[in-house]
Amino acid sequence: MGYSKDAFKGVSWITLLRFLTRIISFARLGILGRLLTPIQFGFFGIATLLLSLLEVFTETGINVFLVQEKSDINEHISSAWIVSILRGCLLSILILLLSPFIASFFNSPGARSIIALIAVVPFIRGFINPAIVIYQKELFFDKEFKLRSFLFAIEASVSVIFGFITRSAVCFVYGLIASVVFEVILSYVLFSSRPSLNFEHKKVKKIISRGSWVTVSGIFSYFADNTDNITVGKILGASTLGIYQVAYKFSTLPISEITNVVNMVIFPVYSKFSHDHIRLKKNFIKVTIVSSFTALILSSIIFVLAKPIILIVMGNNWVSAVPAIKILSVYGFLRTLFGNFAPLFLALKKQNYVAKTTFIRILGLVVVIIPMVKLYGMVGAGIAMLISILIEIPAILYFANRIFKDNI
Repeated sequence: MGYSKDAFKGVSWITLLRFLTRIISFARLGILGRLLTPIQFGFFGIATLLLSLLEVFTETGINVFLVQEKSDINEHISSAWIVSILRGCLLSILILLLSPFIASFFNSPGARSIIALIAVVPFIRGFINPAIVIYQKELFFDKEFKLRSFLFAIEASVSVIFGFITRSAVCFVYGLIASVVFEVILSYVLFSSRPSLNFEHKKVKKIISRGSWVTVSGIFSYFADNTDNITVGKILGASTLGIYQVAYKFSTLPISEITNVVNMVIFPVYSKFSHDHIRLKKNFIKVTIVSSFTALILSSIIFVLAKPIILIVMGNNWVSAVPAIKILSVYGFLRTLFGNFAPLFLALKKQNYVAKTTFIRILGLVVVIIPMVKLYGMVGAGIAMLISILIEIPAILYFANRIFKDNI
């Protein structure tokens, strides 16, 4: 089977997708960074923190299950769809109920309306046809590229248009709503497999039980990736949170542009020949070398050129993000380097390894984040993130050694 060729094509298509979306994203940031204040970015950041938190706590692992499943996924689409709809409704209700408390926690009453509006997103998203995962499962990454690039263009365009109209963080939410509406529509237009209201208890139970470690891993990943945002927002305020999140986006470019690209392609590819352990090991080594070398180059460029990049894209109001960008660029490289192990663990159905290593990173972060932020502000948050990944690395290597020793 030509999975190596498929993997190369997949990486090429998804890399092109990420490159295109980053260009659009930087253009959007550049425009909105001059239309909105840092505190407006902070309000949206608070809303997405809550949305992401609730999403990971209710994650069912449906997509991972469907990719891993060797049998015809049409047998599970209706059950997965019902679970997705119920989850979306639950998320929307929870966001609406929690919006006043979250705004109060961050001492940002202006964020309350943004939080309430973002509740629309998970409700609509719940109706997406689960068959949409077929593009990833069957390695149709050219089609995935066309779909995702179109949806992101919709999101960015609507955000910018409403940015000019409202001069408010609400423009980001309108962009998300527009994108997810189109995704729901296209998930039925592009795929012949259609779900129905056919609830099968055994299949639902199978999906949820298989995805339990994915859920746990997602929860741990959320806190590993957002404890810094929560701490910065609580201690330093919404305006500083807005600046810090921009710094994070710029500095962790290797994570989003390499790790996410590679993992999206490599996980289903690894799953195809997870039984061939020798082949799996060879491909893992190749992928790790290439992605790590590329990440090193990108991280070095970001570290050296942090100030001119932020000035060109965002303007003078955001120059205080530069010191944090430098620290986080090192963190971004290490996350990319050791992020290569996650799809390997998942392909071998070792979701628990991903959860356990991420939990260790959280423990390290929780111990140092508050004193670091109080002492050094945004830069302290970056240092805490760097310390957390250094603590996680030994655990990743330990579990990787177990896999290579026992299975490969």
